[in-house]
This record gives sequence, C-alpha cells and structure tokens, in this order.
Amino acid sequence: MTPIFTSWQQGVWAAVDILLVALIIYQLLVMARGTRAASMLAGLAVIVLAFYLLPTEKLVTLNWVVSHVLPYVVFALIVVFQSEIRHMLADLGRRLSFLRGPAAGSESYDDIVLAANLFSQNQTGALIVIEREIGLRTHIESGVPLDARLSYDLLATIFRPSAPLHDGAVIIQKDRIAAAACFLPLSMNPLLSTQLGTRHRAAIGITEETDAIAVVVSEETGAISLALGGRIELDLTVDQLRERLGSELRRYLAPVMLPTSLAQPEEEPAASQDSLLREPAPQRSAEPGASSEPRP
Repeated sequence: MTPIFTSWQQGVWAAVDILLVALIIYQLLVMARGTRAASMLAGLAVIVLAFYLLPTEKLVTLNWVVSHVLPYVVFALIVVFQSEIRHMLADLGRRLSFLRGPAAGSESYDDIVLAANLFSQNQTGALIVIEREIGLRTHIESGVPLDARLSYDLLATIFRPSAPLHDGAVIIQKDRIAAAACFLPLSMNPLLSTQLGTRHRAAIGITEETDAIAVVVSEETGAISLALGGRIELDLTVDQLRERLGSELRRYLAPVMLPTSLAQPEEEPAASQDSLLREPAPQRSAEPGASSEPRP
C-alpha cells in the first residue's frame, strides 16, 4: 500500500491546508447567516447539486448553456455578493487593526447620550452615526459639511424639527461633527421587521457596510435604538445606551445628570406657577432643541 504522505512535513502542511479552508468556509457561513446572502447561497447550492446529480450528457442544451456560462459565474458572484464581500474585507481589516495599537484620544460621547435622552422625551427623530476604523468620507460628502466640535447643544439644534438639517444623519468623527443631513444606504435585509422605518433601515444599512455605530431615536415612539454590525438593538434605556457605547468604544463613560422636565409645585397658586414658568430653567432641557416652554 502506497503511503499518502511521503514525509511528516507533507502531513502537517496538508492539515494546515484543510484547517484554513474549513476556517474560511466557516467564516463565510457565519457572515451569511441572517442576511439575504444566506437564501441566495442556498439557492445556488441547490442549482449546483441538481446539475451534478442530473444526467447532463442527455440534457444537451442545458449542458451547452452551463459550459458557456460557467466561466463568467465568478464575476456574477462578485457583483451579486459585493456588499457581503465588502463587509467581510472590512471585518478582516478591523480584526487586524490591533497591530496598529489602540486608537488615540479620550473624547467622551456623553453629549450623544444627553441628546438621545432629549430626543426620546420629545419624540424627535434622530440618526447619529459614529465613525470608527472604516472611513465614511463618501457619506459625509453627501451631506452638509460642518466640522464642528461635538456638543449637546449642536445636536439638539440640528435635529430640531424646524431646522433645515434635521432630515438625514449626523456623522461624527472622533470628537467632531463632520456633516449633517447625510444620506445613508438602506438595508435590504428581508428578515427585518416591516415596522422599522427608513431611519432604522438606514442605521442598519451603514453598519452592514462599515464598522460604524448608529444611534437612532424613533419619531413615533421616542424609543432609542443602537445599530452595530448589521444588527439593531431596540428600546434601549439611556443607561443601557451609555453602557453599550462605552463597551463598543472601549472607554468609560461616567454617569451624568440627565436633563429632566421642569416640575411644578403641587400646592402653589396659579400666579406663583406662572412666575416659575417665566424663570430660566436651571437644567439643560431649556437649551436649543428642547421642547418650548408653556406660555401662560
């Protein structure tokens, strides 16, 4: 009996070869799971299996079509799965980014948490995208460039319903707001709930193509959501949003005092209540973007 491997080195390299191929296939299946690529791959597998099981020598026309089309299948797959391939390469680059060391900067995103809390209370629709390793230059150029320092006041002003920039997304680079009113790609994942609107689908779409983090506030319900890696976490509390941002950005976000609405005294006469309403609010809820104060 002739041995399969003539030396132990060939056996080791064969084992490494099999492990690498198995790892690539496993990663492809993990990335395709839960996306539109999964159903497409299943349909493609059925076609290939049927082609090999059927007696193709008797199906002359089918055999001729397959033999002429097969050389172009690779290009067709690249076009069909371009989004998944781009996401896979971006994910690979992100995993290898540890070679460059940790990112510099100690910027805090407490202003995003404060703004999300304000938008949630007032049921103001908002979409905030935080850039990480993969650049968002193409999407920044689709909006209105700002290059302004990130602040709660600016976010509240941008997403005020009467503001001209409230439609679209705000893109944040480190501690600066790069642009507002940006257009984002919508997710075409058929598994998403039909109750998700355009703002949520845009948040999922940008996280499918990049490693960005998207914070969404629903205009209908005021619910806060977080999109990451093509998935979305719905109905987050403000504390949960702070914890998730701190975990994903690998920094500690200290708890801050959230703005609250002005409470009226229970046993005060109407005149004293009117005087209280005319006084400036001591907290941040009276800053730009907050709900207007009631008038007597």
